[in-house]
Amino acid sequence: MDWDEFAAWGAKAAEFGAGYHKGLRERPVRPAMAPGRFAARLASVPPEAGEEMGAIWEDFERIVPEGLTHWQHPRFFAYFPANAAPVSMLAEMLVSVLAPQCMLWQTSPVATEMEGVMIDWLRQSLGLPQGFSGVIQDSASSATLSAVLTMRERATGWTGNREGLSAKGRLRIYCSDQVHSSIDRACWVAGIGQENLVKLPTRGAPEFAVDADALRARIAEDRAAGHVPAGIIAVTGATGVGAWDRLPDLVQIARDEGLYLHLDAAWAGSAMICPELRARFWAGVDGCDSIVFNPHKWLGAQFDCSVQFLKDPKSQIDTLKIEPEYLKTSGSEVVNYSEWTIPLGRRFRALKLWFLIRYYGLEGLRSRIRNHVTWAGELCEELRRDGFEIVTEPILSLFTFRGPGDDEAQQALVDAINADGRIYVTQGMHAGRKVIRFQVGQFDCTRDDVMLAATVIRELAGGRT
Repeated sequence: MDWDEFAAWGAKAAEFGAGYHKGLRERPVRPAMAPGRFAARLASVPPEAGEEMGAIWEDFERIVPEGLTHWQHPRFFAYFPANAAPVSMLAEMLVSVLAPQCMLWQTSPVATEMEGVMIDWLRQSLGLPQGFSGVIQDSASSATLSAVLTMRERATGWTGNREGLSAKGRLRIYCSDQVHSSIDRACWVAGIGQENLVKLPTRGAPEFAVDADALRARIAEDRAAGHVPAGIIAVTGATGVGAWDRLPDLVQIARDEGLYLHLDAAWAGSAMICPELRARFWAGVDGCDSIVFNPHKWLGAQFDCSVQFLKDPKSQIDTLKIEPEYLKTSGSEVVNYSEWTIPLGRRFRALKLWFLIRYYGLEGLRSRIRNHVTWAGELCEELRRDGFEIVTEPILSLFTFRGPGDDEAQQALVDAINADGRIYVTQGMHAGRKVIRFQVGQFDCTRDDVMLAATVIRELAGGRT
């Protein structure tokens, strides 16, 4: 493909993108599900000779859009959002065109320096104090794994990477029973093990915070048993029902016990650009050692883009830095963010944040989040009036409910809603019961999109007992 042909097909791709997004409301949120349906449309062997771009494009339009779950659909109310504001898409297109590998300052100086500035823009936007720095990761899973590895190295006197974990004792990580499964996986990958991830009970509504007294007692019990407490993982806006821990309590325990404290705010962290929400959800955050939030969830940055703030990056750098001769940077002191993360290769993720924040401004982004919180509350009240059981009240823009019947009936209702295609939701478990999760967060959804959900849920629950 020559560059004139590239320009022509690039224009066609942009035209397709605009049309796709403008027509999303006419598509079902989720495709008809039949395993193997789309694989059967693909050739079973690779072509020996190259094909014309026109034929490839025709097959793309015939196969791909129909087989997607449309995450940018304005009636996507499942999981958490993976938003992509149009201006962020443009930035990502430019990154694909430029195709830099940003592993070191010297391999793309502007990428490194823009990343540092964007981290500080976000630090200011979320009300974090001066002194916090950070790094852009691919996802919260990677940021959490980085934090757990740092906990492991601190607890072993910086010998775990060199000597392994044999004879180091049972390292213990503490969290509530509301944490995301990525916490479990981080403990697996770090060699700490599932049995050493201590999940503690919560105090119940409204915040479902970890029981601080139980945490203190368990740490003391583990020390008495010869185990090695290594760190605490707190949550703000957990996946199940939006649980948030009382950070001042956990900060004090971490200080008293000499433990590293990581905060998973992957979803809810974006909402902290709204100052009025910080007193409830963010108090004490300045006492955390590590904080992760995902601009690619609620803020509108194209996936993938996860920000990890660090009070003092030295511990994480000491955990992850490896510097063979071919990676050394001569000359002045510079930041090489690959020393802060697990992957060596790094994408130019800062560009989409720069485009996004400049185009919308903080107030434009705040207005979307405030609308989502308001509309979720309105829908919750509508369903309550219709006789649905509200299991957990709205936490930001997330609440859970149940329709008529037992757990099997709840799953049947979820399946019916998703097969209908007008909206998309997911199920969850809370206090031993199946619930239906509903969260508002898609970047371009409207109040009408949200309130249509009441009509859909009411219709599809009407014939159930």
